[in-house]
Amino acid sequence: MKDAGSPRILVVDDEPQIHRFLGPALEAAGYAPQRAMTLAEGLRLAAERAPALVLLDLGLPDGDGKIAIPRLRGFTAAPVVVLSARDAEAEKVAALDAGADDYVEKPFALGELLARIRAALRRSQAAVTQPLDSVVRTGPLEVDFTRRLARVDGGEPLKLTPREWDLLAALVRGGEGRVITQRQLLTAVWGPAHGEDAQYLRVYVGHLRQKLGAAAGLIRTEPGVGYRFGTG
Repeated sequence: MKDAGSPRILVVDDEPQIHRFLGPALEAAGYAPQRAMTLAEGLRLAAERAPALVLLDLGLPDGDGKIAIPRLRGFTAAPVVVLSARDAEAEKVAALDAGADDYVEKPFALGELLARIRAALRRSQAAVTQPLDSVVRTGPLEVDFTRRLARVDGGEPLKLTPREWDLLAALVRGGEGRVITQRQLLTAVWGPAHGEDAQYLRVYVGHLRQKLGAAAGLIRTEPGVGYRFGTG
């Protein structure tokens, strides 16, 4: 068992074999795994033990795991990574729109899952320590939120329209490596009335990538779901 200083990872899943597999793997990676078999138990442990991250299954015996995500968001900022055998695009979008930080399909590769956990924890820590008016540098891109400008490779500020700036800011603020759904971006930049205008978003992303030039690859498409920002 890991010591009290190890980051706690709460695994909410009703499959005993998942716990038998993940428990030792998480410990070996330096985490302190905690186990919950039901939605109710997961919510209780999340409130009582303040985990650093929650791994959440969707097919739980006492309810759909998606309903736990907004409840968790009500009292914890811990990242939520969904682990599910449901591979339908609509399920992924619904979970991410509900507030999940990432979505990993079962069966999964352990190395990929651990990398997703590390990325989610880094984003969570950055959100705590990084002031909102800071300058963010990712690869060749520098984004200055105070001055509302962006540069690539230290060059002149990019000539972005207000919408293009808002879109870039939403992607960067979403966190490096985190999936942001089309609906989340459309709502954040254009408002709730445009939540379904996916084609509109694709056009603006295309324009933004053109202006980013050497940094265009930082905006990665998750087909049918949304976008990820970052180098990893």
